[in-house]
Amino acid sequence: MKLLRETFTVKEIPKTSWSSEDSYNIKPKPTTFILLVFGLFLFGLGESLLITSGAGVGPYTVLAQGISNLTDWSLGFSTFVISIFVLLLWIPLKQKPGMGTILNAFIIALTIEFSVFYLPYPQTYFLQVFQVVIGVLIIGLGSGFYLICNLGAGPRDGLMIGLQKATNMRIYSIRTIIEISVVVIGSICLLNNIDKLLGEVVGLGTMIFALGIGPSVALGISLVGRLSKET
Repeated sequence: MKLLRETFTVKEIPKTSWSSEDSYNIKPKPTTFILLVFGLFLFGLGESLLITSGAGVGPYTVLAQGISNLTDWSLGFSTFVISIFVLLLWIPLKQKPGMGTILNAFIIALTIEFSVFYLPYPQTYFLQVFQVVIGVLIIGLGSGFYLICNLGAGPRDGLMIGLQKATNMRIYSIRTIIEISVVVIGSICLLNNIDKLLGEVVGLGTMIFALGIGPSVALGISLVGRLSKET
């Protein structure tokens, strides 16, 4: 019960004995670096489980699909533009990048690139949804490890942290608001292509992710922070 209470009340990333003092640190402790890589690997694995579940894409992919639909840009280029835009939002929020920001892109991409060949592709709807839930939980745990390292967040997590500091809202609340907003905007951009919107892009998995990733990240942060303080 205490862990659950912490999950829904946590407002900041905790500091532990292995957290970096500064996100600009280019020579972190070996333990910090290892946990950073481990956390990003888990994040990528969770993303891969979502991809192979077949139950709907993530919110930011919905947005990328929507932008691609309106502009005729490729999905990859739309995703790139979104990432740049989110990083620009860091400036007024005074968010600092670090090696974790750079490794975020490489490690997660490499994990997805290779793991999708070995993960299950469930055929029944129940197993698809179950795989989405497991993926969301693994992303939350991975986020807990890599964010507590304090070596720089990825674009989306950096936006979450920056907005949390600006609003003093709980982490799970601000992340949920961001993800739902992204799904809504992306869906609006796809309204002229209803078949694609309902058939290929937005699914139950999308909504599970949008509603569940906030609590999952908060749970990961609380769990990793608590275990680190106890060891």
